[in-house]
Amino acid sequence: MPYRKKKFLRMPAMQMSREMRKKRKKKKKLFTGLLLALLYLLAAWFLFYVDRPVNPDLPVTAVRILPGTGFLQVVDKLQQAGLVRNPPFFYILILTKGAARNLRAGEYEFSGRMTPLEMVNRLSQGDIKIRRITIREDLNLKEIAAHLAALHLVDEKKFLALTTDRTFLRSLGIEGDTAEGYLYPDTYFFDSAISPGQIIRRMVEQFWKVVTPEMREKVQQMGMTMNEFVTLASLIGKETGFSDEKPLIAAVFHNRLKKGMRLQSDPTAVYHMAPFDGEIKRRHLLLMTPYNTYHIEGLPPGPIANPGRDSLLAAVTPAKVDYLYFVSNCNGSHQFSSTLKEHNQAVVRYRLAKGKVE
Repeated sequence: MPYRKKKFLRMPAMQMSREMRKKRKKKKKLFTGLLLALLYLLAAWFLFYVDRPVNPDLPVTAVRILPGTGFLQVVDKLQQAGLVRNPPFFYILILTKGAARNLRAGEYEFSGRMTPLEMVNRLSQGDIKIRRITIREDLNLKEIAAHLAALHLVDEKKFLALTTDRTFLRSLGIEGDTAEGYLYPDTYFFDSAISPGQIIRRMVEQFWKVVTPEMREKVQQMGMTMNEFVTLASLIGKETGFSDEKPLIAAVFHNRLKKGMRLQSDPTAVYHMAPFDGEIKRRHLLLMTPYNTYHIEGLPPGPIANPGRDSLLAAVTPAKVDYLYFVSNCNGSHQFSSTLKEHNQAVVRYRLAKGKVE
């Protein structure tokens, strides 16, 4: 059979181009449809994520954000605490809410019952934890600094450095060389981002509210400087915790100062001593320090603690008695005496009762 060439029908170029465009359109539509479906699923997943509690079984967790911390580090901290399960979504949420620009240093509290959206809102609003801090009466500067440092509110060294910064002290109305005696003991509400300088300022401002103009006028009338007044109040506070005894202790000190007698206040012997177990022994009284009133005349060079209202008031309103001595009795209060003979008898009596005769 003779070979015959097959005839191929050639499609016109224009028609072929049209067919190719149709195929491309279909592919494009398919791709677009898939992409939209994927975006829809991601959007639905994202919305489901942002409004769902992180972990209802997770207790309230405190997360501390230091100054200069970036939002990526914040998310990492939250993830480590079990508060972020989907970091990419959380990044997106932070960026869309503008929290990355408004991050405020401090301590935040988050609960596992919170949603990611609620957590990001807390971050963007700088809703940091407010701490209720009680500073007890008659603590000294080092004890206050250690207490605040233990609560992660201050750097202990920076805090103490500010308490002897003369420029800073003058801005607070303190004429002495230290803030000792001027950090008023009270209950304060500090946010966790507060600086050491702000804490000191708040406490000193409270001191000046308690030490009224009338009280300051009384100090002048008694011939004392503000530093002497606060120093005397600090001694009174360290000697007794009983409010009704403070005017009597004040009277003893005022009477001894008038007679030129040494104050012989035990707490002055152990000021700045570390470590100190709380029990003053005879060897402590023999220490030669600028504050030990067993060896120096008059008041110490400055306060030994930060006194409360009753001690400050007692320093300018001493009881009208002729007492010159006192000794601690069995219940923590004191026996007061006008003569050395009476005092020695009281010392023997109460030491015998305690079984502490040396």
